[in-house]
Amino acid sequence: MSVDILYATLMIGGIGLFVGAFLGIASKVFFVPVDEKEAEIKEALPGANCGACGYSGCAALAAAIAKGEAPVSACVVGQQPVADKIAGIMGTSADASEKKVAFVHCLGDCEKTTENYDYSGTKSCMMAKFAPGTGPKSCRFGCMGYGDCVKVCEYDAIHIVNGIAVVDPEKCVDCRMCMKTCPKGLISEVPYGSKVQIGCSNPEFGKPVISACKIGCIACGKCVKGCPFEAITIDKGYPVIDYEKCKNCGKCARECPRKCIVC
Repeated sequence: MSVDILYATLMIGGIGLFVGAFLGIASKVFFVPVDEKEAEIKEALPGANCGACGYSGCAALAAAIAKGEAPVSACVVGQQPVADKIAGIMGTSADASEKKVAFVHCLGDCEKTTENYDYSGTKSCMMAKFAPGTGPKSCRFGCMGYGDCVKVCEYDAIHIVNGIAVVDPEKCVDCRMCMKTCPKGLISEVPYGSKVQIGCSNPEFGKPVISACKIGCIACGKCVKGCPFEAITIDKGYPVIDYEKCKNCGKCARECPRKCIVC
């Protein structure tokens, strides 16, 4: 072995030893203790990283729960089973919460609405919203049916049926991605056990509504007057249900002359 090769070998070896020693010391100096509870909570979370809890992802939520900054039931995707598991890790109890699911407040399918013109743009609700009349559909407040909500749902819980989005409550985990995606704000979360839902979001009155959709709400107020529990009111032009008061009697749906209330 020549002197040059030996010298190079020793130098590389020396540098390697120095770097190794430096990294070893740095790992001790800058060591950050791992919160065992935080690690367990992260493991218990579903790992969807959907952000529905209000945090950037499951890791951020786990850290917040471990610090007591978020409730053990903060994960809307995991719902009660995950809440119970995290409560066990934290040594507390999780209050039972009612399951919630998404609902599309529009029943204006292809049989109940018409197309004002042939739309040849990108088949996207977000893009079609900028077309004349906020899309080709006769009801400018209704579901356009291009499926932006379908594309973001990771649980196969929402589909386009006869021109409108429909949620399968058995598959929905209330991740709220469809709610965030809908450009017209037609989707909201409702109690899983609620049988009565409002199937219209048109805030207009009378003839414009009737011309736009065969079952559009005309805000006549018969549902309000007919509810024995004062669980339904007219707000911004269309009915709104107070689920705390609603007893699922279905009288509002029977009173509705337009049949835009689901029961």
